[in-house]
Amino acid sequence: MRFWKIYCMENHWPSLWRRYFQHQVAAVGFPPQWGYRMEGKSKRAGWSRVRNALKAIEVGDKIVVQLNKSRVGRIGDVIRKEVGDKEWQPLVPVSRQEPVGEMGRSIIVRWDLVNGPVDQDLVVELPASARLTPGLVRPTICALPKHMFKKISAAVSDRRNWVSISTHAFSLEKSISDYLGTYPHRLEDGLQPYPSLKVRENVFPDGTRSDVLLIDRNDNPVIVECKQNTPTIADLKQLRGYLRKAGRVIGKKVRGILVHGGPAKLPTDVRRASKHLPRVEIIRYAVAVDFAQTS
Repeated sequence: MRFWKIYCMENHWPSLWRRYFQHQVAAVGFPPQWGYRMEGKSKRAGWSRVRNALKAIEVGDKIVVQLNKSRVGRIGDVIRKEVGDKEWQPLVPVSRQEPVGEMGRSIIVRWDLVNGPVDQDLVVELPASARLTPGLVRPTICALPKHMFKKISAAVSDRRNWVSISTHAFSLEKSISDYLGTYPHRLEDGLQPYPSLKVRENVFPDGTRSDVLLIDRNDNPVIVECKQNTPTIADLKQLRGYLRKAGRVIGKKVRGILVHGGPAKLPTDVRRASKHLPRVEIIRYAVAVDFAQTS
C-alpha cells in the first residue's frame, strides 16, 4: 500500500470538491486532446510527473484530497483507475471556456466516512503538526511518506478539526456581527447591546471600529470580535487593541470575546496567548441554514 495526495482546484472551479465527493473520485486534468498522452515521450515536465504518479497508483492505495489553506477533503481507498487517454470523462463540463472540459482523469475511490465527516460541506483544517511541507504542497499529485499520512489521518478523525468549506467561500463576519448585535444573549445569557448608542457607534481616533459592543449581566462592557476562520495571534492583538481603546472611551475595564468559525481545536500558540492579560475568551460558532417548500 502507498499513500498519495492529490490537489483539488476548488478555488479555480467552485464546487469541485463536492463533485469529487458525490462521484467518489479524485481527478486531475491534462486533457489528451491538448497533447497530454499517457504513453510516449513528453516534453512537459509537469505532465511527466503527474503521468508517472497516475501509473504508479494501484488499487488498495490511499489518497488524501488536498484543498487550499491547509485543509483536506477526505481520505479515500483506491478502487480503480480511469486515467487513460480514451477514458477522459470531465468533472468540469464542456463549455466555451473549457471546450473539452476539465478534471477528466479519474481515480475511483471509496471515501472513509467512519473516520471523517459524513457531510460533504465539512472539510478538515489540518493542525500545524499535520500540515504538508512546501515540497508536498506544490505538486498536483505526489506520494506521501507514511508518517505524514498517519498525522493527516489522525487529524481527519478528530472532530475538533472539522470546518465548513463554505466559510472560505463567502464572508460570514458581518453576518455574525449583525446577529450578535441583535441577539447577544445567544452568545452568553444576560448579554445585551451596550445601552449608549453614541458609545456603541464610536469610531476610534485611528479610524478603526470594533465589531460588537455589548454589556454583560454585571454591567461590564464586552467587545466581541468576529472571525470566520481559525483565530490567530494577530487577531488577539487586534482585539486587545480595541479593549484598550474602548476602555479609555468608557472609563472602565472591557471584556473581550473572540468568536470564530474555525475548528474547535485551537492552535497551541493561540490558546496560550489568549490567557495573557487582558484575557480573551474564544468561542466557536457554527452556521446552519434550512429551506422548505412553501404552499
